[in-house]
Amino acid sequence: MFRLRRFLKDYKLQLVLGPLCKLFEAVLELFVPLVMAQIIDNGIIKNDTGYILKMGGVLVLLAVVGLSSALVCQYMASYTSQGAGTKIRDAMFEHIGNLSHKELDELTTPSLITRMTSDINAVQANIAMTMRLLLRAPFLIIGALVMACFINLELSLIFFSASLIIALILYLVMSKSLPFYRAVQKSVDKISLLSRENLGGNRIIRAFSKQDAQQKAIEKETEKLSKISVRVGRLSALLSPATYAVTYGAVILILYFGAGKVNSGELLSGDIVALVSYMTQILLAMIVLANLVVLLSRGNASAGRINEVFEVQPSVREIKTEKVIPTENAPKIEFKNVSFTYGDGDNELEDLSFTIEKNSFTGIIGTTGSGKSTLLSLILRYYDATSGGVFVDGVNVRDYPFSQLRGQIGVVPQKSVLFSGTVRSNMLWQNENATDKEIFDALETAQAGFIDDLDKTVAQGGTNFSGGQRQRLCIARALVGSPKLVILDDSFSALDFATEKALRNALLKKKDMTFIVVTQRVSTVMSADKILVLEDGKLEGEGTHGELLKTCGAYREICLSQLSESEAEK
Repeated sequence: MFRLRRFLKDYKLQLVLGPLCKLFEAVLELFVPLVMAQIIDNGIIKNDTGYILKMGGVLVLLAVVGLSSALVCQYMASYTSQGAGTKIRDAMFEHIGNLSHKELDELTTPSLITRMTSDINAVQANIAMTMRLLLRAPFLIIGALVMACFINLELSLIFFSASLIIALILYLVMSKSLPFYRAVQKSVDKISLLSRENLGGNRIIRAFSKQDAQQKAIEKETEKLSKISVRVGRLSALLSPATYAVTYGAVILILYFGAGKVNSGELLSGDIVALVSYMTQILLAMIVLANLVVLLSRGNASAGRINEVFEVQPSVREIKTEKVIPTENAPKIEFKNVSFTYGDGDNELEDLSFTIEKNSFTGIIGTTGSGKSTLLSLILRYYDATSGGVFVDGVNVRDYPFSQLRGQIGVVPQKSVLFSGTVRSNMLWQNENATDKEIFDALETAQAGFIDDLDKTVAQGGTNFSGGQRQRLCIARALVGSPKLVILDDSFSALDFATEKALRNALLKKKDMTFIVVTQRVSTVMSADKILVLEDGKLEGEGTHGELLKTCGAYREICLSQLSESEAEK
């Protein structure tokens, strides 16, 4: 928790004044039993109504001033906690946005969502309650003990003994419960993952009639969470009865021994009432302190999970430089002896070397898992090559600012992702200043003629469009703004052959763009200027369709699996 203090630097005044106001309220509260003792000894016993009313007015004044002080503290605590929580959330979102794909894969989306929501909420509550109670509760306990010593030193030993026993109970319960709070948050991560998978894959689950199996998986994890929560709940539940038992036992001892001292004239009746009041204050302060410790335990567990995210540094770092100047007459893309591994020891790509010329149409084909999408990720610098170099316009991608590198590339990913809003808002991702004419031109090229209104609503994930429509909208989005390089990662898979042919022909007319198309359909790349054939991360061949048909056995095998020999040789 202490490591998140940097988010509180703008709230120094509130952090000082808030606890001081609460401390002032506690000071006033300590005077209440003394006033009550005076009312009993000098007012009630002596039947002095005027004195009772006067001291009653003092009690009212103490209550009003204490309440005002508490409200000021409450406001400052809320202002500080909500402000700090907002800063933490913004900083974490920005940090996550700077992480590369490798780190995002390791942290997982459900875990990040839980940390962004419930963990930060726990830290906010921690900050607020710390400001309100961290000084007040211990001060009340110590103050009540000191005041008891002034009233009667012998009876104050009961206070000290009771306080030590309660403190021991607190320590034992909290030390046992802290690990459970961490386990609770991890279990919440798992439930979030299962919920996300079930909601996102609902149609698949229904198609395979797996509702019961998924229900059992959810029930198993929720039962695990329930058991952990019950265990920690049982531990926490011991606090109140144990502290109450000790406190009321102390009250009984005070009344027992105090009665003798009253009879002997050593103490007044009001002193006994004051001692019982101070013991009650200690009890209430101890209960508050116990709840605060519970909250701090949960907050520290959540703060640790938040700090874990901040500690993760991106493996792909941007070099903060001015715009780089492309090399004239250099190929658009060049791979020089590139190898890449995800870290499991095996190379996903191995010793790749090839060039892609400007304003060309290049196809990349290969069996599933051959490394086609990984190759594209290196161009976009989602990952860095393990060895070798990837060059765009003659400049190593490591030397580009991200905005310059990715700003010149239009990307259509394997999974067609649209964002909630309108067609127009989705089309403006590549170029936010694009005109309606540019958008409609891109839609026409992408064969998305079904869009006649740019203000048509797009549901979350584009679920109000078919798979083929989403693909064409994603292609149109990539074309808006006329990027220099367009990458299409298996982006024709949901299209019928007639639509694909019309789309391919429209793309070929774009002479001022370089296209890289990853596909498993031979028909998609037959007319390409160059075809790269990947097999187990290695480049098995490159050339035109006709050349590869004669020289590359892997390509010929793929062709003949989809086309007849006469169709392949056309």
